[in-house]
Parts: sequence; C-alpha cells; structure tokens
Amino acid sequence: MRVLFAGLPEKSHLYTMVPLAWALTVAGHEVMMANAPSLTPHITGAGLVAAPVGTDNAMHRDMSGSRDSQDADVANWSRLGYGEVDHESLLGRYRVSVPWGFARYNDPVVDDLVALARYWKPDLVVRDPLAYAGGIAARACGAAHARLLWCADVYGQARGTFVELARDVPEEQREDPLAEWIEERGGPYGVPCDEELLNGQFTLDTLPPSLRPPSGLEQVSLRYVPYNGPAVRWDWLREEPKRPRICLTLGRTNSEAYGGDYLPVGDILGELAALDAEVVAALTPDTVEQLGTLPDNVRAASGVALNTLLPSCAAVVHHGGWGSFSTALVNAVPQLALSTLVADQELRGRSLEDAGAGHFLHHSEAGAARVAELTRRLLEEPSYTVAARRLRDESAAMPGPHEVVGTLERLVAAR
Repeated sequence: MRVLFAGLPEKSHLYTMVPLAWALTVAGHEVMMANAPSLTPHITGAGLVAAPVGTDNAMHRDMSGSRDSQDADVANWSRLGYGEVDHESLLGRYRVSVPWGFARYNDPVVDDLVALARYWKPDLVVRDPLAYAGGIAARACGAAHARLLWCADVYGQARGTFVELARDVPEEQREDPLAEWIEERGGPYGVPCDEELLNGQFTLDTLPPSLRPPSGLEQVSLRYVPYNGPAVRWDWLREEPKRPRICLTLGRTNSEAYGGDYLPVGDILGELAALDAEVVAALTPDTVEQLGTLPDNVRAASGVALNTLLPSCAAVVHHGGWGSFSTALVNAVPQLALSTLVADQELRGRSLEDAGAGHFLHHSEAGAARVAELTRRLLEEPSYTVAARRLRDESAAMPGPHEVVGTLERLVAAR
C-alpha cells in the first residue's frame, strides 16, 4: 500500500503518528508524511519521508498573545456528550473554533495536500483528527481514510452530539459552521461534506478502552508507543534512583506555543524538594535558566526524552499534554495533571482520577503546597500505583503498531 499521513503542524501530534508510520514502513508499505514546512526537520529526524505542503500558519504567535484562550469555554471539548450540552452551546463552539482554529490549521495546506494526493495516489490517508484537509484529500483521490487520535475522541463525540441535537432544530434555522466550511474548501475538488469525511471511515484510538468517551464510530485499538523525539539515555538514567523519583514536566510544545508556563515552577520545585524523593525537572532551557540555584535533590534536565525518564519514576507532575499523559500511562506512573481546559485535557484528567491512577487540578488551583501534598500521596499511597499498573496492563493488551498493519491492510482492501 501507499499510505499518506496528513498531520497538524504540532510536534506532539506528529510524534503520535511516528510508531505506526515506522511499522507500515517495516512491513514493506510506502509511507509519506505530509505537513506544513516547519515540521519537515522533525519528520526527517524520525527517519521518515516528509512532503512539505502549503505554508506555515501563525497559530503559535497568536496563542502566545492570548494565553487565556486555553481556558475559554469554547476551547473545552471535554463535556460535549449527548445529555451534557445543549445545541446552542455546541453551535457556539463551532462558530468560534472553525474560523479561529480548524480553518487556520487547514486552509494553508489543503490545496497542496489535494494536489499531492492526486499525484501520489495513496491507498490510505491517515490523518490527525483536526486535519480535515486530509479527509478532503482522501476523498479527492479515492483513498480510504482513517483518523489517528492524539486525544480522547472528544471531537468525534461532539460531532455526534451536534448532529443528534440538530434534529430538533427547524430545518430553516439550522446552521452548521463545520460542514459549511468543508463544503467551501472541498467544492473546487468535487468533494461534498458528509459525516464520513468529518469522522473518517474508521478511527485509530490509542487510549485504553476504559478511558474512552462513548462513541458510535468504528474504532481500531492501537497500543500507544512512546516517541518523544530525539533521545539520549544519559549516564544518570542508567542506574536505579536511590529514592523515589518525581518528574516535573510542563511540555516543551505547550510552553513554546503559549509563551511560557502557567505555573509557579520555582515554588513548586521548592515544595517538592521537601519530600523524601529525588526530583527531575524536565523543563525547557529558558525555564531552567530562570530557576537559579536548585536544592541538592533537584536535577534540572532540559533535553531529556520522557520515554527514557518516566520508567524510573514513582510519580509525574505535568501539564496534561497527550505525550506526557500517555508516556506515563504506559509506564504505570501515577500522575498529577495541572492543566488548562483546552481540547480534551479535562476529560482525560478526570478519567485518570476516576480510575484511581492520579489527580487532575486546574492550573489556577495548583498552589505549590497543594501540588506537593498530592504528589506525596501519589508516592505513599499504594492504591495509585495499583491503579496505574492496571491501566498499563490494559494498554499493553491492545494491538501494537505491527499488529495493526494487518488490520489496516484488510480494511483498505474492503473499501
């Protein structure tokens, strides 16, 4: 097969795609990773073939200028199941998210992506759930079409809720910003909007089933395999820690996109250092430089990949990002997520808390003393580790990328 990955220009989203792209390549399939030009070095750095398309957008520049946008109601997609939201509220999210989010990610690349797909003629397009341009390209070239999630499937769930609620709205009053935008962008290529185009013919979901929101879509389970970019196993990671190890990480992409962290990092490290533990602050170089002298049991480690660090940790404190959350999950590390409300972060945080494997706090509630107290509980109360291991085992039982290749071959052949 020829498989075209259509990504969003975010490193953390790209990294979720890399293990499946490797597995397809090793199985003898042709793989190409299409994305905005700024992602090209990250794709080639992962040993994959990049296809730069379109132009880079200004999302990160604008995000750093509106830091409060992560906590706006329209940015939170975590409570949008049927019975949790009314039609007007969900419509309001689409009215804002389509022009200010979805379109700004997709419009700069859609024309080049369709041209690439029609030239290369892939059998399968695997796209980011927000890379709607990938759905248009798949339909334009006749390829099968799947979404690969970097999140709980809140966008698929919200779409299903919206369609259901819209049935009660008089037809002459119905408004659908997402479908109208897709119709406009797909029109030049003879691609109309329908629910299959928006949701894919099937969805590759890397969350353990017990943490997923309800879905009526066709799902293919895919075990999450951590890839955190270039990695070095430093000498201090080649021996067991003498005390329980805590990782504090706030996500490089998140910090860069929003022009800094939301938390009092120095105060939190000071409180964590008072615990009987070793603390590793996996932070950006700029953040580390601002910290000054650190306590003896705190190590600043900018440039350490989480897949090399978290297996040795007894707890992790992080910002709620997908890579940190999932890498901790598959390594059975109890988690404390100090997050905004953007995308699915509240849903994942609450699901983890309900499973007993950690805690979720909105960043405004994350005072240093509170963070230290919850982290101490993660270290000292065995129930958190038991629950984290249960989720680890559930994830480990899911098919790995090499097993899913055969499933993809069959699904594509059937279509």
